[in-house]
Amino acid sequence: MLKSARKKEKDPEGRMPLAEHLRELRNRLLKSVLAICVVTAVAMFFYMDIAKFLMQPVLDAVGCGGVSLSDLSGSGSKGHDCAYFTVNGLLSPFTIMLKVSFTTGLVVATPVWLYQLWAFLAPGLHRNEKKYGLFFVGLGVPLFVGGAYFAYMILPTSAKVLIGFTPEGANNLLPLDDFLDLLARMVVVFGLAFELPLLLILLNFTGVLSGRRMLGWWRAMIMGITVFGAIATPSTDPIGMFALAGPVVVLYFGAVGVALINDRRKARRRAADPDFGLSDDEASQLDLTPEAVAAPSAAPELTDGDDSGTTRRNGYDDVT
Repeated sequence: MLKSARKKEKDPEGRMPLAEHLRELRNRLLKSVLAICVVTAVAMFFYMDIAKFLMQPVLDAVGCGGVSLSDLSGSGSKGHDCAYFTVNGLLSPFTIMLKVSFTTGLVVATPVWLYQLWAFLAPGLHRNEKKYGLFFVGLGVPLFVGGAYFAYMILPTSAKVLIGFTPEGANNLLPLDDFLDLLARMVVVFGLAFELPLLLILLNFTGVLSGRRMLGWWRAMIMGITVFGAIATPSTDPIGMFALAGPVVVLYFGAVGVALINDRRKARRRAADPDFGLSDDEASQLDLTPEAVAAPSAAPELTDGDDSGTTRRNGYDDVT
């Protein structure tokens, strides 16, 4: 009964007090966290396979192959250009399992938490803007997953370059938990960075930003993306910085192109229909162009047939 009454009191335009906004945010966060936890729990059963999948590219790039650690410590001939993954401590295998499973849950549950983010923002939008929800989730998921996969692919190249600075006679022992922390941070940073063009396109589609204004920011955007790549890349190497900045710059110009096309489409439709794009609470334009009014025609005069000669108009004489 209380639930139905609350639904009836809900504002159709999405307006609600601050307490309702906070309650809505809490519910959306709980759903997102629950989805990530469910996928994380499922990933624990496949922990070994997932860990091997994450480690294999780096092992292929900088692994020592069939050379044992004792042979490397004795000769030191190959230890400076290859590396071994190590696990230190009694609790490290358990924490590594949690990190691998959580990273998997964060990536696989992307459709859920992206939808919850959109559902939290949608009540504040106009009705004609809510239709972009499916577009937001449908394009946001492959962008985030694509950024995560790109981080996964460039990490071996970064590892090979960084391992190359190892002095002669030294062996490289890579703590597995530190590697997974680095990989998780790169996945999140690259995934979120790849969402930038989607954010710009949504701002353009909702009328907040024009494509011309976005294009005018290209110098500042390139500089900002490069600085962001230098700061946000966990590996702090130039390869990771440019590997992040390059694709995001390309996606930025792609978003600008989409925004310019959308602006031209809106301009054509607005020229054909001045009321195009108006929301439900906006008044349509009035045609105030003056029109010529025809001169009033004289009423026909009718004369009675009596001898008084009284003139009548529409059945009425001069008196009445």
